[in-house]
Amino acid sequence: MKFLPFKQLRLLLPGVVAVAAFGLAFTSYAKELTFGYITPGPDTWYKREVDGFVWGAKMLGIKVVVLNSDYDTQKEVANIDSLITQGVDGMAMHSFNLQGASLCAKRCKDANIPLVLIENCGPLKGQEVVAAVDFDWPGMGKQYADYMAEHYPGKKVAEISGMLDKIGVQLLNNNMKQRMDELGKNQLVALRDGKFNPSLAVNEAQDLVQSGTKFDILYVFNEDMAAAVIRYLKNEGLLDKYIVIAQNGSPVGLPLVKNGELAYTISTSPGWQGLVSVLALYQNIKGDSKEVNQAIVLPNIPVTQDVATDKKKVVPWECDPVWIDLTKQYYPKLGAYLPDAANAPKP
Repeated sequence: MKFLPFKQLRLLLPGVVAVAAFGLAFTSYAKELTFGYITPGPDTWYKREVDGFVWGAKMLGIKVVVLNSDYDTQKEVANIDSLITQGVDGMAMHSFNLQGASLCAKRCKDANIPLVLIENCGPLKGQEVVAAVDFDWPGMGKQYADYMAEHYPGKKVAEISGMLDKIGVQLLNNNMKQRMDELGKNQLVALRDGKFNPSLAVNEAQDLVQSGTKFDILYVFNEDMAAAVIRYLKNEGLLDKYIVIAQNGSPVGLPLVKNGELAYTISTSPGWQGLVSVLALYQNIKGDSKEVNQAIVLPNIPVTQDVATDKKKVVPWECDPVWIDLTKQYYPKLGAYLPDAANAPKP
């Protein structure tokens, strides 16, 4: 007897996917699903995204092939082609540029491979993907402005940003500045590009201090950079002069929130984002939803000293069963694919 290739079989019998994905007994011609994941670089944020995606895939009985682009455009294109050649059943991509995401969307469409984009700041115009999974960067910018206006009116703000050419960074910065101007309580007096590099962030902080720029609040775009800047300010005996705020709710930042050296941050868990991404991709392949160009936005959760130990408000970066509870709370249709948190496998 001659069996059809799995790609053709999936088109004819979508129910097969559901059975195979859960690892139930099935006939010999079915193979388990394989998803591809393209990550943009080696940073901790991206590693935790991958961890969440892979853990979710494990709960669904799905294999994952992970390729790292290392911020290299040519390598990113090669990774797209490699996963298509390998015949993955679905793909997720976090690109460091819109051109890469657009190319991936086109080639996946041509190859009939469902695609989920991560941190692309919404679906692509003129392209079709399953979903874009992201945080609310514009809303986050407004949250920072509202916090500073309420708690530190009249204070001047300097920012050490992430990569200024990254869309999410631009959306946050533009909306924070616009909201600050609307409220009229704070003024942004300096904007520096820290490029998500702690050493560079320290150099920028040192230059801001030594330049004589008058500022009271130092907003540092992520907590790896903020931790390095706080160490510098402490060593120079300057930490008491400034209010430092940041973004992430990460293992690096939370101790600084708890001891009061970091006044405020916003919880954004890359690992939970990875888990939601694999579920959105699986939902499409399983045939439970054929909706395309979905914008799946994870909540922004403010973090201050009084909530720094609450896992549902400071969502862990590393794989944690609380992600399952949060997914069932915020995205019940996706959460339905997951076991109860108490029964979750180890990552």
